Amino acid sequence: MGENLEFYFEPGQASERLDRFLAHSLPDLTRSQLKKLVDEGQVTVDAQNVKAGTRLRGGENIAVTIPAAETVEAIAEDLPLEILYEDSDLIVINKVAGMVVHPACGHARGTLVNALLFHCRDLSGIGGELRPGIVHRLDKDTSGVMVATKNDFTHNHLAAQFKDHSIQRRYLALVHGQVANSRGTIDEPIGRHPTQRKKMSSKTRAGRRAVTHWQVLRRYDVDRMTLMEMRLETGRTHQIRVHLSEMNLPLVGDPLYGNRTRANAINDLEVRQMVQRLHRQALHARLLGFIHPRSGEYMEFTSPLPDDLSTIVSFLDDKYGVEHSSLSATFKPIVNSADENG
Repeated sequence: MGENLEFYFEPGQASERLDRFLAHSLPDLTRSQLKKLVDEGQVTVDAQNVKAGTRLRGGENIAVTIPAAETVEAIAEDLPLEILYEDSDLIVINKVAGMVVHPACGHARGTLVNALLFHCRDLSGIGGELRPGIVHRLDKDTSGVMVATKNDFTHNHLAAQFKDHSIQRRYLALVHGQVANSRGTIDEPIGRHPTQRKKMSSKTRAGRRAVTHWQVLRRYDVDRMTLMEMRLETGRTHQIRVHLSEMNLPLVGDPLYGNRTRANAINDLEVRQMVQRLHRQALHARLLGFIHPRSGEYMEFTSPLPDDLSTIVSFLDDKYGVEHSSLSATFKPIVNSADENG
């Protein structure tokens, strides 16, 4: 069943565009969702259909009809999965870029959960009907190692490890820009961006503490690019992407936090074309380590860079690499000092 809402734009206040008024009045809806409501005639001003840019002067009655949400179900689908490990308690997979983790509006099919339901049949129910077995997530266009749980005991045990920050998580990130220091720590809270609802930001009053440790693996002369390894202490939404972009080190290819101008300005034509063909952020979850809830054994799983990223990194290594560290090298201890935060 849909929802009918009414608002009144008080006389005497400063004139405001309708779309901005709606964004403030309905913060749970994205700007694209609001624009769609306006375009479909679900928003009226004084009973008249209007455009998103209509300016409110004062004294208007705004009516908004929000249609009932489409029902989203998690159904089993026979989708390819790269399984790194599996037993009766959990399954570790290497997620490909482009796969959404769980069903949601706009992504009811083709998700990791759909694939796991077909393969496992016995996922933990704690995550609910749409997130069975999901104890952590990767962004749609981030590739790499993930774990899912098959029973509530395992789910609770792994969730506690994530909460205690004892899970080992290492990511590889290719960024625009170069960093003078070799390693550092970013300790900045992350919450919903105050004006851009699809984004997260540290510039928010309601942020939660987010800590990312980093070290440089490669520096490339070409247009100041750097390959970094990131170690997550916390796991906030878009944490690495936000922390790097706010250091002015946006991930190569990041469609949300990146800088297309920097990509298009790459001087080396071959590198520029490879980056333009990437169509996703250059971020890969290369390592995941945890204590197995049943056996008490520490288990660690790794994933090599997928072809789309390894092609770029290999080319940069051969032509521009000026600092070489093994990608399999142990992540060195981080000293959290003011001059090491990049």
